[in-house]
Amino acid sequence: AAARYSVPAEILAAIWGMESNYGSNTGNIPTIDALATLGFEGRREAWARSQLLAALKILQNRDIDRDQMIGSWAGAMGQTQFLPSNFLAYAVDADGDGRRDIWGSLPDVMASTANFLSKSGWQAGQPWGAEVRLPQGFDFALADGEQRRPASAWADAGVRSVDGAPLPGLTDSAILLPAGARGPAFLVGANFRTILRYNNSTSYALAVGLLSQALAGGPTVQAAWPRDVPPLSRSQLLALQTALNTRGFDSGTPDGVVGPATRSAIRRYQQTAGMPADGYPTVELLQSVQ
Repeated sequence: AAARYSVPAEILAAIWGMESNYGSNTGNIPTIDALATLGFEGRREAWARSQLLAALKILQNRDIDRDQMIGSWAGAMGQTQFLPSNFLAYAVDADGDGRRDIWGSLPDVMASTANFLSKSGWQAGQPWGAEVRLPQGFDFALADGEQRRPASAWADAGVRSVDGAPLPGLTDSAILLPAGARGPAFLVGANFRTILRYNNSTSYALAVGLLSQALAGGPTVQAAWPRDVPPLSRSQLLALQTALNTRGFDSGTPDGVVGPATRSAIRRYQQTAGMPADGYPTVELLQSVQ
């Protein structure tokens, strides 16, 4: 599958590990039951109903028997947790048995996952990203994961690989600070964003990238993770969002979830307060805003 779709084997293995612990935990909820329940009383009824119809189409195609179609409470199925609509679009019968079996056929699992990534824009020969070291005085407001530029431009700004090697030749790359200004920094490119299309979570995509790096014999994260900075609770995040709004830094409707609007509001406040504008919510920040 890796050769056929030009997606590295370690990336496929990392997703497999993240999604089902290498096939050992694929969920035990009947997919039809899960989606029918969500379609009746869930928060995303229209979405769940469309996924239910896709699941019924899979049964109609005889790719799997109903009693074997099991997965998560949200309808994700198989060893790499495909939603039914993605199964219909990307699943592959790699072993030639006439079924696209992402539950029991490892060739089908890997080919289907590779096909998804390939058709979602995976760029062959490009890394997902790399850990980097930021220069003294770096403007942390640039590290929002959205401001993209060639790796050469980041290099001109003083960004360096942690091992001293040249930065990877990424043409459309951004800086991520998953633990704020005190934690590790990463330069991520188009393939990182392709992983996000598989699961739209920055922490998930970063975990896949780092696990794939370890599986390939690469280095672990070099910078220290700030373990003395605990994440805020949901009630604390609600209080932070409310306080930011009160002070005129619009974070949207307070919901206790950190999204782009909240991070942008945090950065604007940090800039006015003379703090590193990393957009990272901390207890110290909450106390300052309040």
